[in-house]
Amino acid sequence: MATTESDRPGIRVAIVDDQAMVRQGFGALLGAQPDISVVGDAADGDEVAELVRRTRPDVILMDIRMPRMNGLDATRAVLTAPGDAHPRVIMLTTFDADEYVFAALRAGASGFLLKDASAEDLIGAVRIVASGEALLSPSVTRRLIADYAARPERKPSASLSQVTERELDVMRLVAAGHTNAEIAGQLFLSEQTVKTHVSRLLSKLGLRDRTQLVIAAYESGLVTAGG
Repeated sequence: MATTESDRPGIRVAIVDDQAMVRQGFGALLGAQPDISVVGDAADGDEVAELVRRTRPDVILMDIRMPRMNGLDATRAVLTAPGDAHPRVIMLTTFDADEYVFAALRAGASGFLLKDASAEDLIGAVRIVASGEALLSPSVTRRLIADYAARPERKPSASLSQVTERELDVMRLVAAGHTNAEIAGQLFLSEQTVKTHVSRLLSKLGLRDRTQLVIAAYESGLVTAGG
């Protein structure tokens, strides 16, 4: 395993993929950005726990399909590890309808990206997820979440009974993929007020981040696939 340490300030990124060319290519691209440091990489999910302990990344680019421990199991391990500070995970896949994607989002991954995404999409995804501002926004992401939520085995949740009408308005717009600034404009609120509403929603519903909030909006029936 090759590892690169950096003392530069900014977003700390680790790359986990069994293909050396992917690790090297993504690493070179991200490392060239002034606000991103590639702090380490690994070739297998079994190595992720040690990688996180040693490098303390803010964001992990995690391949879904790897030998021994796959990216889904590695994501679960990372996000359920003891401690309050966990990195955010972007799942990498070569498929736009990978069954693992649904489980990865449920496990707490902040989104996913196709491996053939443009350089701009990759860099933007890392920055967006590191900020915690919004769900990863390539259109296929929302389609996959909508498809997952529309499956027959989905059961509506009763947990929204504790959510206020204004919080429901915010939740609908989060599920539509809007940023806090966009939500503020549509609801005539300050951006800080929107952030407060989002934080309260996450707390009330026991969710980790906006990605899980989007899934909860679909699962509860608050929004519908294609609606």
